[in-house]
Amino acid sequence: MSPGRSISVKFREADFRGKLLAWYDTNARDLPWRRSHDPYRIWVSEIMLQQTRVAAVIEHYKEFLRRFPTVHKLAAAQESSVLAAWSGLGYYRRARMLHAAAKVISRERDGEFPKTAKDWRNLPGIGRYTAAAIASIAFGEPVAVVDGNVERVIQRVEGEPISGENLWERAGALLHRDRPGDFNQAVMELGATVCTPRIPACLTCPVLELCASRGELAISEKVSRQRKREIHYALDSRNGAVFLIQRGGDESLMAGMWELPEIVGGTRDGEPVMTLRHSITTTDYTVHVWAVPVSARVTGEWHSAQKLPRTAITGLARKILLKAGCLTAKS
Repeated sequence: MSPGRSISVKFREADFRGKLLAWYDTNARDLPWRRSHDPYRIWVSEIMLQQTRVAAVIEHYKEFLRRFPTVHKLAAAQESSVLAAWSGLGYYRRARMLHAAAKVISRERDGEFPKTAKDWRNLPGIGRYTAAAIASIAFGEPVAVVDGNVERVIQRVEGEPISGENLWERAGALLHRDRPGDFNQAVMELGATVCTPRIPACLTCPVLELCASRGELAISEKVSRQRKREIHYALDSRNGAVFLIQRGGDESLMAGMWELPEIVGGTRDGEPVMTLRHSITTTDYTVHVWAVPVSARVTGEWHSAQKLPRTAITGLARKILLKAGCLTAKS
């Protein structure tokens, strides 16, 4: 690269940082985890936001912190209580790893949080992105993050499909060294609200003049084919209690969680009390719920309305029980 080209790139990067941060300072969404530099709160939010939309996280985040306001409280809790508070967010391995890491921080580190991305990665459930996000936002470590939003923004700005380690290096070169946490959040915010996958709002983009593609770069997205399946569940509710069964501890999904008993072999006479849609990973379910008594041969337990909020139920069971009035949204 010629000296002139090197200088122009440096000026371009400085211009990009300045314009993006000025935009973020004015337009950043008011999200609860952005109101604090507390590493515990930032960590919880980053784990919840993995593969989950912001809108779905906000209320769960507030309730989770109400139940477990400190890392010591989380470490001391039963796993079933943590899973109950996580119910509705899905991908329950995240909650288990969060709980396991809390025990390490509380018991082995006496409540002291790691301050660098390298040290965060030594904890259960913490990958490269999450470690960099927490370290930069909570402690100001000048380390870049790369998620789907960052990847899309950088590819469009550069006008080429950068990936892998080259993408991480480019994100690091763009990083604002004095405000790394704000800058990382700004790039992600731009990707989430302006530089969106399908119809980017280029005319409102703060770095439009610096963008090589102006939204025209074709971004390849992994599209998984959704399978469709019908499934039937029994809702047996008596005297203010609901009959639930527990998933096996060796299940690949939602191990140990409680759910309604499945009706195997089709429907029953009459009409289901409700039909709803539910998606889990690559499967779209049409769910039929029948108000029928459960066979005495089925092994399970009765859960009272008072017990349900503290029970680790699956997201689908929670959805059904909310619609049936057996559980309240504030539970």
